[in-house]
Amino acid sequence: MPRPFRVLAFSLASLASTSTVFADPPRPTTASTAKPKQIVLISFDSAREISQWERSRALAKRTGAHFTYFLSCVFLLSPETRTQYTAPGKGAGKSNIGFAASKQEVADRLEQIRLAATEGHDIASHACGHFDGKGWSKADWLAEFGAFRRILENAYAINGISPEPSGWHDVARHAVTGFRAPYLSTNAALYQALPEAGFQYDASGVSKGPALPAVKNGTTRFSLPLIPEGPKAKPVVAMDYNLYVRHSNGYEKPAMAGEFADRAYQAFRAAFDAEYSGKRIPLELGFHFTQMNQGAYWNALERFADEVCVKADVECISFHDYVARQHAGQAQVTAGG
Repeated sequence: MPRPFRVLAFSLASLASTSTVFADPPRPTTASTAKPKQIVLISFDSAREISQWERSRALAKRTGAHFTYFLSCVFLLSPETRTQYTAPGKGAGKSNIGFAASKQEVADRLEQIRLAATEGHDIASHACGHFDGKGWSKADWLAEFGAFRRILENAYAINGISPEPSGWHDVARHAVTGFRAPYLSTNAALYQALPEAGFQYDASGVSKGPALPAVKNGTTRFSLPLIPEGPKAKPVVAMDYNLYVRHSNGYEKPAMAGEFADRAYQAFRAAFDAEYSGKRIPLELGFHFTQMNQGAYWNALERFADEVCVKADVECISFHDYVARQHAGQAQVTAGG
């Protein structure tokens, strides 16, 4: 090969061998940010019927969920011990929701509370006699909270039930960190009393839609959302009682129980899907132990939980668990984490 061509060939070969030096560096691949897990917060108010304790705990075991039970303390008093409770401004032994039917019923309920706490569920306060406290003072609220804690902690002794399980006083004294007001009725005095009474969270609010809980004066405030429901997608508070009033004006219509269950399920699922496909704001759903419209809303709950709580990127957790994560700086666990 003539010399000029050899020089050109050498130059091209040299350029090829060093081309990576002159080329633009490869652009980093943009990693897709994993969405946080979808949080679902399911709770029960009053927590009375033993069969519903058992049914809800079975649902939790089946799905891996943890629930919050807002307990009314009058259900830890028998007819013979009802005068242990005096509501603000009322006489001893008065309650809007009655008391336990018997000493044995109290014993059975205490065992369900103990089992639920052992299984990782959240035992919270729904006050005692289910009175509307919107006119109560801070001192009234503190008195009601004091009655709740005293009755829960001493329920075995008050009712003459033995033996008392080992560690019961510790559970009763430290497990209850949250509150939901009867009728969701609140006032400024309540929020002054909550932190003084040792509560970390309140779940008495209502919001226009799923909303991130806000922390005010050290108390995390949760809100039941309005969710679209029915053929016209009219907003309704995401609680069984509100659906009961919407569907049948608060009266039983057993012939339509199946239709009501399907409507409730569709509303729950649509609200969930909107968050699951969107910003993944926690979704709250509220229930009672009372069977309304022949259990339509519990049937809808079980169908819903069986479908969504088992998803790998969904967690059905308690209010207590959510707050504990918040305090630890991890309000939501990322998918795959």
